[in-house]
Amino acid sequence: MAEKILMPKLSPTMEEGQISSWLKEEGDKIEANETIAEVDTDKATMEMTSLTAGTLLKIIVPAGENARLGQIIGVLGEPGEDYTDILKEAESSSNGAKAESAEETKEPEKSSEPVAEEPEKTAPATSNGGSGGRLLVSPIAARMASENNIDLKTISGSGPSGRIIKRDIEKALESPSQAKPTSERTFVFGQTAEVEGASAFREENTSPMRRTIAKRLTESIGPVPTFYLTIEIEMDRALETRKQINEAIAPDKISVNDIIVKAAAMALTRHPFVNASYQDDKIRFYEDADIGVAVAIDEGLITPIVRGANKKGFVQISSEISELAERARDKKLQPEEYTGATFSISNLGMFGIKEFTAIINPPEAAILAVGRAEPVPVVRDGEIVVKSIMHVTMSCDHRVVDGATGAKFLQTFRQMLENPALMLA
Repeated sequence: MAEKILMPKLSPTMEEGQISSWLKEEGDKIEANETIAEVDTDKATMEMTSLTAGTLLKIIVPAGENARLGQIIGVLGEPGEDYTDILKEAESSSNGAKAESAEETKEPEKSSEPVAEEPEKTAPATSNGGSGGRLLVSPIAARMASENNIDLKTISGSGPSGRIIKRDIEKALESPSQAKPTSERTFVFGQTAEVEGASAFREENTSPMRRTIAKRLTESIGPVPTFYLTIEIEMDRALETRKQINEAIAPDKISVNDIIVKAAAMALTRHPFVNASYQDDKIRFYEDADIGVAVAIDEGLITPIVRGANKKGFVQISSEISELAERARDKKLQPEEYTGATFSISNLGMFGIKEFTAIINPPEAAILAVGRAEPVPVVRDGEIVVKSIMHVTMSCDHRVVDGATGAKFLQTFRQMLENPALMLA
C-alpha cells in the first residue's frame, strides 16, 4: 500500500521546512533509514530519512518549496501502485492551507480601485528572464550564488518552471565555465511598484530561519517586560591577559569575546536569578552557565551554545566558539547545539559599534550587548589617563531580574574583566 512521506519535525522550534534538495528521484528504490532529502529548517540544513523501504513514486513538494510540519511531500510504495487518493489529499490540504492563510492576511476593502496581484510566493523574481520574463531562484540558491559571486543570469534552472535551485549552483561551482563570476553582488529589480514613479523592487521567499527570528523577536518584545542596564568596563588588563595567552599558545589565539564569555559565565554562577528563566508559574534556575554566542550568518542570526562555560578555560571556549561558528555559517549545527541556552551574548564591537541594546531570546532572562573597547581619557586618582573602555548593556526580563539584581551581576562581570585572575579563583 502506498504511504505518505510527511514533512518531519527536524528541530525543536521548526514549524515548516524548505526542501533544499531531493537526494532521490522518482522511481528510485529507498532503503529504510536512508537519507532521501535535505531540508532547510529555521536554523540549519538537516537530513531527512525514510522510515520504511520502498520506491519513491512521487515528489509532491519539489526542491526550493516550503512545507508545513506533517504536510505530504512525497509518496512511497511499490512500482505501479495507485496513489491517486494521496495526491487528492495533498492537493486538498494545500488548498485549505492557502485559503486559511489568505483569510488571515485579508485586509478590509478600502476602495474600488484595482489592486495589483500579489507576486507568486513560490518563485521570487530576482531579474529578467526565466519563466514569464522573470528569473526564478530558491533562497538557498540565491545565497550560494551571492557567496560565490555567480551571475544568476548565466545559470539554467533545473527546478519547476526553470527555477534555479541548489543543485544548479553546485553544478556551476564544479564547472566554472558555466558561470561568469561578477566582481560584486548585483540584482535586477524587475517587478513594478503599484504607485506610479515609485521604485521597482524584487522579492524573495522568506527563509524558515528568518520567519522564526521574526516570530521569536515579536514574542520577546511584546510579552517580556524588559529594562536595560549599561556599564563601562576598563579592558586594559583583559587585553594584556589575552596578549600573554596568545604569545604562549601561538599560532593559536583567543579573542576578547572568549574572555567576555568566560567572565559572564563566572558571574552567572554567583547571581542565580540572572542565570534563570521565567516558566509561567515557576522560575527555573540553572546549575551551569550555557552561553549562547550570537553569530551573524547570511539569513539572520543564530546563537550556538558553549555548554558549561563556567567550567571551561579561555582556550577551550575559543576552540568551541570557532568550531560552532564555522558550522553555523555552513548551516550544519544540530538542534541541541543552538537551543537551550541559559544566557546570551551579542558582541558587535568588531564592527565598530560602541553601544547598543539586544533583544532577549525567550525564555532566557537576560542578554548582554557588548560594544567596542576603545581608548578614552578618564580621571584616575586625580589624573587624566587613557584607558580602554568598553560599554556593555544588559537587557533584563523584569519578571525574573530586578534592577538591583542586574546591577550586582554587572558589577561582578566588570570585576572579572578588570581583574582576570578572579576567573581562575
